[in-house]
Amino acid sequence: MVFLFRDKSIINILFLLLLSLLVHAHGFFLPVPVEANLNTGYLGFLLQHYLKPLLGEAAFWVYILIVMVQAIRLNFLLAEQKMYPQSSYTVAMTYVLLTGLFPEWSVISPALLANFLLIWIYIKLTRLYNNPAPKTLLFNIGLLVAIMVLCYHPTALVVPVVLFALGIMRAFKLQEWFTLIMGMVLPYYFLASGLYLTNQLPLISNWLPDLEIPTKLTPLTQSEWIGLSAFLISFFIGLFFWQQFNSRLVIQMRKNWSSLLVMTLILAIAPVAFHHAGFEAALLCLVPVVPFAAAGFSYPRRLLFPNLIFWLLLAAVMYNNWQIVKF
Repeated sequence: MVFLFRDKSIINILFLLLLSLLVHAHGFFLPVPVEANLNTGYLGFLLQHYLKPLLGEAAFWVYILIVMVQAIRLNFLLAEQKMYPQSSYTVAMTYVLLTGLFPEWSVISPALLANFLLIWIYIKLTRLYNNPAPKTLLFNIGLLVAIMVLCYHPTALVVPVVLFALGIMRAFKLQEWFTLIMGMVLPYYFLASGLYLTNQLPLISNWLPDLEIPTKLTPLTQSEWIGLSAFLISFFIGLFFWQQFNSRLVIQMRKNWSSLLVMTLILAIAPVAFHHAGFEAALLCLVPVVPFAAAGFSYPRRLLFPNLIFWLLLAAVMYNNWQIVKF
């Protein structure tokens, strides 16, 4: 099946749509829910009060559209950066497959929408290297990061990722760091000013990330263990193939991959680092993990091993679908 996505042809988008419908086949039997916690940022408020009543039965098709757009956008970005030996749709295929591994990821949630901004920020980070006029770009990155945190608080973990990316992409210049930090602070400055002028300054705590140290972790269900096992297997297999080819890449590509790896390690703690985040926050890991997992489909010349990974993931997805429909 992997060979269907290793070509760069417009017909692959049709195959990608069919795969999306198969991965999320439970949507034909049960409505796709819209789940939002009002304590995790503005996106939760937007989903709960506006989009949830509006979507209704169309939520399934909206969810498929969101997943497809994110998958294709990430695929085009990595192809443009030439981070694989050849252009294909294996990144988009991997993204679609991984979205079906957990019941908490098969919903329209703030974390799912936040991935749009996360992909956008990564696009801008890849343009930092050798940029002749980076100040505008850095300010926009900082502005996007702050807006993303206001919209979905667990994305605050992206702040150290952005600082790391700037540190490895460019030689140290104090003005550039100041520009980036100024972009991050500006939305909060306007927010605090507006609240102060309306005598509501204490409400600013509602817009700040609520970090917590977990004292007790919720045990995973059997379905979640199966999904997590398939997720980690695909990631580590892809990491193995990526390591073999990383030394052949130019310096800029290595720096891009390093940023993705650091993003993966930091975002992995999102579900337990924030109050009210829950397992849905792990959906943020898709953006940095998918490029590594896709290496297991893109790098091997023979298709036997990639096909085995594909069917392993699809089996886990089908089990997840059965669990959702069953309950």
